[in-house]
Amino acid sequence: MIPAQFTYRRVSSVDEALAVVAEHGDDAKLLAGGQSLLPLMKLRFAAPEVVVDIGPLDELRYVRAEGGEIAIGAMSRYHDLHHDPVLAEQAPLLAHVAGEVGDQQVRHRGTIGGSLVHADPAADLPAAVLAVDGVLVARGPDGERRIPAAEFFQGPFETPLAPEELLTEVRIPVQNGAGWAFEKFTRRSIDWAIVGVVVAGSAVSLINMGGTPLRATATEAALADGASAAEAAALAAEGTSPADEAHATAEYRQHLARVLTERALVSAGR
Repeated sequence: MIPAQFTYRRVSSVDEALAVVAEHGDDAKLLAGGQSLLPLMKLRFAAPEVVVDIGPLDELRYVRAEGGEIAIGAMSRYHDLHHDPVLAEQAPLLAHVAGEVGDQQVRHRGTIGGSLVHADPAADLPAAVLAVDGVLVARGPDGERRIPAAEFFQGPFETPLAPEELLTEVRIPVQNGAGWAFEKFTRRSIDWAIVGVVVAGSAVSLINMGGTPLRATATEAALADGASAAEAAALAAEGTSPADEAHATAEYRQHLARVLTERALVSAGR
């Protein structure tokens, strides 16, 4: 439970952070809230030579309404998102999901950017951002680029970000009164979801039903064709590949996906 030796660098600006990761490349890891990286380092699943602490970057801690979109700084903490008045009014789904992550300690330290970049298929926020068709903004030596959430999650803990890039912002559309719901099944309230479901309007995404957060495309197609919540939910597990392990079999996860999807659809008024 003791990390391997590393060099600690604390930065005070995005430009400084980019300079440090450009210098060290794959040998450096960015430390945001530390809720994912530090446990991995203690178990020595990760052993970076340089840890770049971007915690002081208040310039990446904001929520702003900009036209039909909401811009969220990547260093915004779950607790702040849960209580943010802009999200409460214009994107209540994301505010609600942020308030369901982990426990109070995790929510006061963990950041939306850290969760998305970690890309754990069992995490809540990646599925929520996927369901609302969010766009992730990254900055690197070649400038800024925007990556749709549908293209960002490429595998377990895998994203298209280069070692010298930094996620700076998440942009989501205003919900405009669309129905929404979030359901997840856990062994304990603070645990990762065995299975979770996010509904945003006509979009349905699944948590922990494969190597990435997934859209339940068969369910979405059925809803578009006029199916009832029960009929559409019966298709939720199609095209998924959930893990078969000690906490739950693949068959049980598929059952949970169908049950939770129906609950979420009904709650969202579908």
